[in-house]
Amino acid sequence: MSGLIKEPEVGGFSFENCKRNEYLMTKGGFTVPKAIKTGTTIAGVIFKDGVVLGADTRATDGNIVAEKNCHKIHYIAPNIYCCGAGTAADTEYTTRMVASQLELHRLNSGRQVRVVSANRLLRQYLFRYQGHVSAALVLGGVDINGPYLGSIHPHGSSDRLPYVTMGSGSLAAMAVFEDRYKPDMSEDEAKELVADAIRAGIFNDLGSGSNVDLCVITKDRAEMIRPYHVANERGVKQANYLYKRGTTQVLKNFEKKVQYEVMSTNVREIRPAAETMEIA
Repeated sequence: MSGLIKEPEVGGFSFENCKRNEYLMTKGGFTVPKAIKTGTTIAGVIFKDGVVLGADTRATDGNIVAEKNCHKIHYIAPNIYCCGAGTAADTEYTTRMVASQLELHRLNSGRQVRVVSANRLLRQYLFRYQGHVSAALVLGGVDINGPYLGSIHPHGSSDRLPYVTMGSGSLAAMAVFEDRYKPDMSEDEAKELVADAIRAGIFNDLGSGSNVDLCVITKDRAEMIRPYHVANERGVKQANYLYKRGTTQVLKNFEKKVQYEVMSTNVREIRPAAETMEIA
């Protein structure tokens, strides 16, 4: 009896479906899905004692503003927070999943979670799905090694920098950072710098808008400031839009009787519930 032939193990990436996809696009009549543009401005900067994260609060659905005051700064651990750009559901549930795993790790080890641990979990999860999980993240925190700030791209790559921006308004925010960043800033200077960077994204990118949220993380505390600044205040109506009855002329009245048939009739007597009294 002949045994099974073991196939040799091949390392690296697999590109077996490339020819199939090319055939389907050229001769099969299938169209390539178009990339979806997401609108967000998120940023972060390291200052002398910790990290400041910032984000706008506008959520878009194509060309429609779906939410004016959404949360884009997500909790990871008591000393770690994460800003998310991309698909709202992907950023929300990716950070929730990693937060739950890190909480179990903290309870099991009895030690404070390292920021690099959160970075590794997020990178491995996003790389596993090859960019199909649309989550572009700015991760910041403070642990025993000091302040940490980095960006994680949807395909799993990451950078560690003193200041980072991501999202559709990242270029405008980066221009503010490159012009005004300096090492060893105070907390107030860092907060105002991040707020100005987010405001630059709000006023120069249609996908970003509404308010500015900040999160300040130091060795001793993590403070969410929501909102730090209302960039787009709603204007006050200057005129009265209530019109008197009869302002619009009625040109024609039309009534239509609906024919219906009574199938059955049921009459029931409803009796009041008996009153109850509690005796101590």
